[in-house]
Amino acid sequence: MSPMSTQNLVLFLVVGVVAGFLAGKIMKGSGFGLVGDLVVGVLGAFIGAWVFGLLGLSVGGILGLLVAAIVGALLLLYLLRLVRRR
Repeated sequence: MSPMSTQNLVLFLVVGVVAGFLAGKIMKGSGFGLVGDLVVGVLGAFIGAWVFGLLGLSVGGILGLLVAAIVGALLLLYLLRLVRRR
C-alpha cells in the first residue's frame, strides 16, 4: 500500500466535507450543526472507503469517492444519532 500524496489527501478531505454536508441534508432531524456534520463527513469518508474495501467494492474517481464518503457519513450520522438519543 503506497502512502497517500498530499494532493490526494486534500482531495479526500474536500470530498469528505462535501459528503458531510450532503449527509446532513439527507438525514433529517437534529443534526450536529454545519461544522459537526462536516467533521462527520470527513470521518465518514474514511469509514466509507473502509466499508467499500471490506465489501470488495472499488471506487474510482471523484464520483466513486463521493459515493463512498456519503455512505460512510450516513452510517456514522445514523450511529451517532442512535447513541445521542440514549
